[in-house]
Amino acid sequence: MRGTAIRAVAIAGAVALVVVLGFTMTDYHQYQFGIVAYYAVAILGLNILTGYTGQISLGNGAFMAIGGYTTAILCGHHHIGALWTIPVAGLVAGFFGLLFGIPALRLTGPYLALATFAIAVAVPSLAKRFDHFTGGSSGIILPIKTGHYLYWVSWICVAIGYVVAWLVLRGRTGRAFRAVRDSEVAAVSSGVNLASYKTIAFGISAAYAGVAGALLAIGAGYTNPDTFPVTLSLYLLIGAVVAGLGSLWGVIFGALFIEYLPIYAQKTYFGFAFSKQAPSVVYGVVLILIMLLIPSGVAGLARRLYLKS
Repeated sequence: MRGTAIRAVAIAGAVALVVVLGFTMTDYHQYQFGIVAYYAVAILGLNILTGYTGQISLGNGAFMAIGGYTTAILCGHHHIGALWTIPVAGLVAGFFGLLFGIPALRLTGPYLALATFAIAVAVPSLAKRFDHFTGGSSGIILPIKTGHYLYWVSWICVAIGYVVAWLVLRGRTGRAFRAVRDSEVAAVSSGVNLASYKTIAFGISAAYAGVAGALLAIGAGYTNPDTFPVTLSLYLLIGAVVAGLGSLWGVIFGALFIEYLPIYAQKTYFGFAFSKQAPSVVYGVVLILIMLLIPSGVAGLARRLYLKS
């Protein structure tokens, strides 16, 4: 009962904070928080796949690219409103996630990670190859949106994503996901269809990534292969680990981490300015410290503090 009340208060406080910031921040800072929001959407989907079903993916950046290019093609070539393209981008990316999930059923652990990483490497090259649709290296220009616009659209997508994830994970599907993660043998013995639920998890995760990719394209105002680098998939996994695998609310902290740490690593502290190469070093050092001090992520730390209290 106490835990439910705390969660309710935390959710209400988070919603209130988002609303207040939406009316008080500058357009630039709203744009930054819009980026945090679409990272949160992507990490939320990755957490469903990795945190709840135990399938490691290094390719969700590729599904973001599919979603981003879907929005870019619909907006840039067919002049469809940006808002209408967001669910379409999610469906298209989810479809490709389902397709990939079928052959990936035979892979586990590092083999699955390498297979998904291969997608992240291949998709930018494919975007250059089919330049008739994607614009090649030049990409596709989209209508410019304000930071205010990106902020509200992105955070509304976060809210919808949370509700959908909660509904999926609290029912039979969520129990099946957790059973697959904990023990595939036990899951099969309990009547769980491994092939179906693993594939569904890939589809859901890819759909979230597609929505995030659409938001990225809308916020950036263009798409090209460099918009979705290989490192994007690594950043999403880092965000999921920092958040705490198997945690829904922790993804916000993971998104804040991957958006703001590189920015603050470049600032001057105590009269000392970091070089251009230093942010990556700082990023790595902080990540190592987090893994050593709180290996279960922000959510795990909060859970331990709650139990101690």
